[in-house]
Amino acid sequence: MSYLTPEKKQELFAAYGASNTDTGSPESQIALFSYRISHLTQHLKSNKHDFGTQRAMLKLIGKRRKMLDYLKKNDIERYRAIVKALNLRK
Repeated sequence: MSYLTPEKKQELFAAYGASNTDTGSPESQIALFSYRISHLTQHLKSNKHDFGTQRAMLKLIGKRRKMLDYLKKNDIERYRAIVKALNLRK
């Protein structure tokens, strides 16, 4: 059983993108990365020595940061909206 089912993806894209098939917008990508990061964080709390997962999570954090920087540079209002919606620190 996968933690990220197609239904969950559709739900994330519908909530943060323009529609449930909007998979390419920065908001939907950031929401998907955030969901995956939170799942990996929970996994690493109980598996402290799983360094492969730790590396994968750090790469995801970097991807999300780049996407947020892109959005901040091009459309500050959309950036502020997604940071507020996902309750991200920065």
